[in-house]
Amino acid sequence: MKLVQFWKKYSFLFFFTFLVAGLFDFRFALVAIICMVGPVVMAFFKGRFWCGNICPRGGLYDNVVSKFSAKRNPPRFLRSAFFRAFMVVFIVSMFSLSIYFTPEKTAENMGKIFYRIIVVTTVVGVVLSFFFNHRTWCAFCPMGTLSSLAARVNKRSNRLEVTSACVSCTLCEKKCPMGLVPSDYKGDKLHHPDCTQCGDCIGVCPKKAIR
Repeated sequence: MKLVQFWKKYSFLFFFTFLVAGLFDFRFALVAIICMVGPVVMAFFKGRFWCGNICPRGGLYDNVVSKFSAKRNPPRFLRSAFFRAFMVVFIVSMFSLSIYFTPEKTAENMGKIFYRIIVVTTVVGVVLSFFFNHRTWCAFCPMGTLSSLAARVNKRSNRLEVTSACVSCTLCEKKCPMGLVPSDYKGDKLHHPDCTQCGDCIGVCPKKAIR
């Protein structure tokens, strides 16, 4: 667990390295495949744990972007099933068309496509943070949405638990970057598929009722 905490705190440095290395050789950007497949596969076993603890871009949002974000929950529209489905179709379509219209399917050209998508979506996430919280992109991230769907398959995947010691003070709701309300699950597992298990609610709970 200490290794996960260390990675969570410093993974943004890996993300910066990824951005710089990609400028010199687009083939480095192919490592993004791991961050596209990893969260969905892990979601079958541990829910959206990847999003809240392993994703390097998430690390950037948590450790850097959060310093200047507006700290407001994203509007419901951005979290709606319709908009999230649209984003999945849109990103997958753009990605597929980019590959299709690339004349030479070399590692460098494929890496360029990955690099462009990562940079553009990261910029979108940073811009949104000026208006809402630092994890606004995560509310409708296509891979996050697919991970959320995968998490629904395994009802026993690791979840946070809200004990009966909860006093419904709503501090957890204000702290949750995904706009969830942990206190609604008092005496039960926090089984919402969009919980990234980031632990922010755990740290702010005055009764230590979340674990």
